[in-house]
Amino acid sequence: MPSRGLREEYTELPSTQDRAIELARGGAPEGTRVVARSQSAGRGRLDHAWASPEGGLYLSVLLRDPSPPSPMLPLAIGAHLLDHLGAAYRLPLRLKWPNDLLLVHDAQPPRKIAGVLVDRVVGPAGPVAVVGIGLNVRWPAEGAPDDLSTRAASLSEFVHPPPPLVRLEEEVAEVVDRSSRVLGTREGADAVRRRCEELLYGRGRRVAVDGRMVGRIQGVGTDGELWVESGGRRVPIRDGDVTVEEPE
Repeated sequence: MPSRGLREEYTELPSTQDRAIELARGGAPEGTRVVARSQSAGRGRLDHAWASPEGGLYLSVLLRDPSPPSPMLPLAIGAHLLDHLGAAYRLPLRLKWPNDLLLVHDAQPPRKIAGVLVDRVVGPAGPVAVVGIGLNVRWPAEGAPDDLSTRAASLSEFVHPPPPLVRLEEEVAEVVDRSSRVLGTREGADAVRRRCEELLYGRGRRVAVDGRMVGRIQGVGTDGELWVESGGRRVPIRDGDVTVEEPE
């Protein structure tokens, strides 16, 4: 990741993403980072709450946004982050469309270990992509919050001891930068789409969008859309809350 840009670190912050958006609108340069040890109002895609107890990595990074912007950016970051974490820490991970990393281990239900959020804003010098990453590294001493214990996983369950947060911050920031650069070429974007299909969680399974069953997952399109088969037709899913049907 280029070293230019600001770096703000907080013990607690409502949301690193909201602070980074504020900085982007004020003209902060590409590469600017906001990191917090905990968040009181962390958020994910569709404004879902992102639980952010101390022990996780909560990071937002500013990127210059190309024109037109690449809708593949969240998936590209997710795929590259998955490959990095899988190789560095031997984690059994899959990519859930469009922006979550799931830990899929043995016969247990999949659990979320990381999420990617991209907000696009306009700064004084043009469009900016604000990339937020939440990575569960270790739970607090009292353990995982009750509402997360069956839905979320942490790196510390598989890596003893887990890597320091400052090291993970550098690794994740480099992944964000590399993902953006790869999407700058047609060949790179095609390679990312193919890799996303290889990593995609739930291919062949039924999927619901906003609570309504729509079909079976087929793959990922060139614009980052999720393709499903429904009634003999291929249907693109571009937005909405996606739930993959789990086997009984």
